[in-house]
Amino acid sequence: MTEHAQAASPEIANRIQIGECTLNYHDQGEGDVILLIHGSGPGVTGWANWRGVIPTLSQRARVIAPDMLGFGYTRCPSQWKLEPAIWVQSLIGLLDALDIKQVSIVGNSFGGAIALALAKAFPQRVKRLVLMGAAGLSFPITDGLDKVWGYQPSLQAMRGLMEVFAYDHSLINDDLVSMRYQASIRDDVQSRFAQLFPAQRQQGVEMLALAEEDLRALPHPTLLIHGRDDKVIPLELSERMLRLIPHSQMHVFGECGHWVQIEKAQAFNRLLVDFLVDQPANAGA
Repeated sequence: MTEHAQAASPEIANRIQIGECTLNYHDQGEGDVILLIHGSGPGVTGWANWRGVIPTLSQRARVIAPDMLGFGYTRCPSQWKLEPAIWVQSLIGLLDALDIKQVSIVGNSFGGAIALALAKAFPQRVKRLVLMGAAGLSFPITDGLDKVWGYQPSLQAMRGLMEVFAYDHSLINDDLVSMRYQASIRDDVQSRFAQLFPAQRQQGVEMLALAEEDLRALPHPTLLIHGRDDKVIPLELSERMLRLIPHSQMHVFGECGHWVQIEKAQAFNRLLVDFLVDQPANAGA
């Protein structure tokens, strides 16, 4: 069923056919399964989003990190109109194909909204949720998110996006800008990306939004993580989720933007290991 792709790029890992789609996904480690769902930046892949997380988590658990439909090295029919139900079904198809019954999920931004949609539709398949700078409720689109979804490829535009993502601009150097720019113009990446969140982009926010009663009904232990200075998804969104999701807690990083997993990498990884690996064992879950 699966085929390991031997390639120079670390972004390409395993490939598996799910219906009409071919998913590229990383699968490392052993034990309880943690599914990582990346955000929706231009040129993003599962590896680009989670490369600082996978090595740590996979020492303690089995980590699955796919390129979502419409992103990276995953392929699906170009005429498909992608929406949360389709993204969720592709993830369930992947888990079924790998004979994985239950996962904890870490969702970043767009990926947080898909994590919530999956937990709502298939609550028995989800053990715990971590939502990092997550979308998933209605809010007036920020200038930062509008820039992300409206990206038109250029080195200057990519540098501008990175300055939106990161609080600490010293992280942004020419090599990083060039790498992410090249990723955004590879093959048909930009044409696929432009189809995902067309103007008027507020519609994209609403497409990803669940109703408040859906969050109130979630039975899963949930950890919300947010950068205080996030210009893409406002901190207030996670604060609303904290009030709505019954079994939730929250960690806010000061002097941190939308790139928590990069700007606060070590502390972020410690939070994940404690909540997803150590805490369930301690609680006998």
